[in-house]
Amino acid sequence: MSHAVSLSSAVPIPADPGEEWNVWRAGRLRALPAPTGNLALVETRWLPAGEEPDVEAARAGQPDSVTVTTLRRTDLVTGAPEHGLRFWDADAPAIRNFEGVEAFPYDPAWVLEATYTPVPGARRIPFEHLRDNGGTRDLVVPGDITLTVDGHDYTLSAFDDDGTLLLVFGDPTNGDTTYGAGRFLFVRRTDDDSRVVLDFNRAFVPPCGFSDQYNCPMPPRQNRFHLPVEAGEKRPVFRDGFLAQH
Repeated sequence: MSHAVSLSSAVPIPADPGEEWNVWRAGRLRALPAPTGNLALVETRWLPAGEEPDVEAARAGQPDSVTVTTLRRTDLVTGAPEHGLRFWDADAPAIRNFEGVEAFPYDPAWVLEATYTPVPGARRIPFEHLRDNGGTRDLVVPGDITLTVDGHDYTLSAFDDDGTLLLVFGDPTNGDTTYGAGRFLFVRRTDDDSRVVLDFNRAFVPPCGFSDQYNCPMPPRQNRFHLPVEAGEKRPVFRDGFLAQH
């Protein structure tokens, strides 16, 4: 890192971590332009209250390159379930104009060990979402992640994303060298239930950085670092002249 910081939580790195990171990067670059990858999402259509999605009807008349799937969320006002349809186009303009994702060089100093303390019960914490005009949605945060970075103590909130802890974090690079709304990081568990690993080299641009049809959670205050996290992905890169919606 260019900043002279003391990352006291740095942990030993396994053999060839740089090569493992290269493999991870290659997998990301394959997944993003896939037929139902982040770049392919061209429409998210929420249905009127009480209406169930009909994938076959929605698919009728669409080009062969289009895939239709369903999704569900909770109405912010009524708390009732809302159903929706997502339209993915394997020939989307974003895919045709995509050139890659900028990233910081691999830095082992940004592989940090942290303490994980489970919290009994289904604790839910409000997260503001990008497309909710300041509204919040409660997400299940099953435990606290505590660590010290550059002399500052943090207690981070990672929510349960289908059984995996997902950290939404912000830092001073956002809007400058990295995606403005913050970045995502999957938390790696260890053999010790009380320890987790945060490998910020695998921090990634959230789905809303590739399509404005996503509604991504924003970093809560406790997940904002005071120093630049110069590791992981920076921004998507598109061909000149492509007007990205993000």
